[in-house]
Amino acid sequence: MDDTKRYQQGMKVRRAVLGDEHVDRAVAQTTDFNRDFQDFITRNAWGEIWMRPGLPRRTRSLLTLAMMVALNRGEEFRMHVKAAFNNGVTRDEIKEVLLQAAIYCGVPAANSAFHIAADVFTEMDGKSKINPKKRRRP
Repeated sequence: MDDTKRYQQGMKVRRAVLGDEHVDRAVAQTTDFNRDFQDFITRNAWGEIWMRPGLPRRTRSLLTLAMMVALNRGEEFRMHVKAAFNNGVTRDEIKEVLLQAAIYCGVPAANSAFHIAADVFTEMDGKSKINPKKRRRP
């Protein structure tokens, strides 16, 4: 498959997983500086890895969530929590991933991820977002 076709297929998968709104925002924010990177992730992450037949998308979502916790990548974790629902992942499954991550990645990493996921769920439910400064932490 040539790069143009891989990009087109990658963009299709990227939109299916992340949603049009997110992808449209990323495309609109493309500059001369980040254009090559946007092309790279669309072709390689979305057009190559996420297209592979070896794992279903929901499994890839669960793995991605666990890896974002392990790497302490809160922004990417937030994005992939939202995306996971597009791949059929449930809140209970996300909870289980975070409990597993608490053991293997550490309680502080999982604690942060639980807070981020709760914020995402609140946003998805259309409720007002909790002020992080007023939130009580366990």
